[in-house]
Amino acid sequence: MSKKRDRLEVIYDILNIIQNHKNSIKPTPLLRYSNLSSQSFSDYFKELIKKEFIKEIFDKKGKKFITLTDKGFKYLNEYKMIRSFIDDFDL
Repeated sequence: MSKKRDRLEVIYDILNIIQNHKNSIKPTPLLRYSNLSSQSFSDYFKELIKKEFIKEIFDKKGKKFITLTDKGFKYLNEYKMIRSFIDDFDL
């Protein structure tokens, strides 16, 4: 049985999904790939917007896309370094 993801890991996963989709993904696929309930996803989404890790942009047809901000990219890099440290010392 796999362990439950902690809050920081869920945030990392959401940001990583966006980055892996060339930094542009629609909200519904992001929800699907994040493997969260609609309510949990909505809570994380609002938090990430508020903290300016992600932003919403609209194309010429008015379709909404989610992209990372510089702060979101920084979080990804810092989280990877922390994970690497933890793995290196088997913590």
